[in-house]
Amino acid sequence: MFSAIYRYRGFIIDSVKRDFQSRYQTSFLGAAWLILQPIAMISVYTLIFSELMRARLAGMDGPFAYSIYLCSGVLTWGLFTETLGNLVNVFLTNANILKKLSFPRICLPIIVTASAFINFLIIFGLFVLFLIVTGNFPGMIFFEIIPVLIVQMLFTLGLGIILGVLNVFVRDVGQFVNILLQFWFWFTPIVYVSKTLPEWVSGLLAYNPMATIIGSYQNVMLYHQSPNWLALLPVTVLSVILFLFAWRLFKKHAADIVDEI
Repeated sequence: MFSAIYRYRGFIIDSVKRDFQSRYQTSFLGAAWLILQPIAMISVYTLIFSELMRARLAGMDGPFAYSIYLCSGVLTWGLFTETLGNLVNVFLTNANILKKLSFPRICLPIIVTASAFINFLIIFGLFVLFLIVTGNFPGMIFFEIIPVLIVQMLFTLGLGIILGVLNVFVRDVGQFVNILLQFWFWFTPIVYVSKTLPEWVSGLLAYNPMATIIGSYQNVMLYHQSPNWLALLPVTVLSVILFLFAWRLFKKHAADIVDEI
């Protein structure tokens, strides 16, 4: 897999560039939409929930506390949903390329993942700039989000490739994922603080991998604390298992995918 990705790195890079250009070049505001959409979402949630949630952020009474909490979750959740959504439909939306060109099929998931990741880096970079300007940058502990980000991408890639393969043979999978993500969002402490939930509901969050991952970002960005590495351990194991299973599933059905689409 890795050797194929390296050999076709030029194809991957060019495809990512084309995807970025085609997405924004025909729009009047262009790449500004990349920033405006999450800002609009964050602004709405801040206006609605800020007063309610500020008291729940223990020891954090600064004017930007809830906004930082919200951004830490919304931006990383956006990376998850964009990557997962792209992966679920990657083989169907690229059916013509799969049939006409000869290249390692694994390049397609890598391309859509890289494209989503670049979008994330741009908006997340602006968030970091905001933290620096307002005096809320967490310092060297900031770099502890890197292993968290790796776990998140591994989890998303594994889950996305599995669902992408299944979606080729059962087209309802894509529709199901769209509905699932809506419920999943509200089952993850992004807009609200887990302390606002009943105890029995809060206990269920331990079974939500994204709750653990996003909680790690919030720990670093808002509380300036290290992620809970012990809580991340089972999520890491799950992510590795999902990724390995996804790779085996993809290898087994790579030829069938081309025939089916």
